[in-house]
Amino acid sequence: MSSLSILQLSDLHIMQTPEDKLLGIDTEYYFNACLDQAMSDVERHFDLILLSGDLAQDPCLASYRRIFSRIETYKVPCLCLPGNHDDYDLMLQVFNADQINCSKQVLFNHWQLISLNTQIPDEPGGRLLNKELEFLENCLIEHPKLNALIAMHHHCLETKSPWMDSMIIENRFELLAIADKYPQVKAITHGHIHQVMNESKAAYKVLGVPSTCFQFVPETPEFSVDETSPGYRIIDLYADGRVESEVIRLPEPLVGLQIHEHGY
Repeated sequence: MSSLSILQLSDLHIMQTPEDKLLGIDTEYYFNACLDQAMSDVERHFDLILLSGDLAQDPCLASYRRIFSRIETYKVPCLCLPGNHDDYDLMLQVFNADQINCSKQVLFNHWQLISLNTQIPDEPGGRLLNKELEFLENCLIEHPKLNALIAMHHHCLETKSPWMDSMIIENRFELLAIADKYPQVKAITHGHIHQVMNESKAAYKVLGVPSTCFQFVPETPEFSVDETSPGYRIIDLYADGRVESEVIRLPEPLVGLQIHEHGY
């Protein structure tokens, strides 16, 4: 029996107004569609929603408040992480309720979820400050009997896309050394890459999630997007430490994508 079920949505890139579009895409429509599809599955009960960064494209209070309002309707606890496009101070202002917040650690019966901030302000790449690494290790030391899921925005394993891997967590080997040291670490999950990652280390999995809007083409030398449908990840955490996960995509195609060669 699953002890914990998590819905992970990432890289929403919600615009300042509902009418705004990004690369021709109505990002808010597709975020809503992903959320509604996941929550409408009558065979599923989610214990937590995880928003793993880049919630907003050009962050403002209005964009974060619209996200808050949509999540709030489902009455499921939600944890929000900052990405490189986010304003973390604004996030802390808006996502500060019991149901929806930016908590760094959430404890369950058999698991703890540890969230790390990989954001370098005003830069696209990722880095973990010493205080983040110390926080991670302290959580693992203080709760040695709890299995651990680590969540963050930037990726810690290469994607084989040089342009994307230029934004990989700079000190990822320090992170991985801690994960390797503590056997209760069972999985690391992240956003940022707008594509699926399913990798296995010695004792834990590393998971990447598609974006709720447009996707990046895997294993390309330069920035490249395509019309693959938006999606989300479901993570089931079992009491014995097992992790099972699947990526689900919308059945409808992505509409309106305007491909640019120089990013977004």
